[in-house]
Amino acid sequence: MRYAVPVSGGIVSQHFGHCEQFALIDVDEGKKQITNVKLVNSPGHEPGFLPQWLAEQGVSMVISSGMGSRAQGLFTQNNINVIIGIMESDPEKAVISHLQGTLSAGENICDH
Repeated sequence: MRYAVPVSGGIVSQHFGHCEQFALIDVDEGKKQITNVKLVNSPGHEPGFLPQWLAEQGVSMVISSGMGSRAQGLFTQNNINVIIGIMESDPEKAVISHLQGTLSAGENICDH
């Protein structure tokens, strides 16, 4: 399984579409371990583009602090699950916490 976590300045970005990079994190779900982490530069914020682009990267789960409702719908259309409102700033810790069922999520900080 591959996760995508938006990153800016080395931490989880506050707004999904305006991140600098994406941490693409491969996991072994059975062992609940990270098997690979790759940082890729964001191709930029163009409405509707990122969900399809991340699907092409093999992503099946997105963890984010904030994301607009349109983007959430587009991820669903691309068979990608989304968790928003996360409080963790470390992308790898967020993924591990999700695998262990302990990821804390608050409110979506994005208002569009």
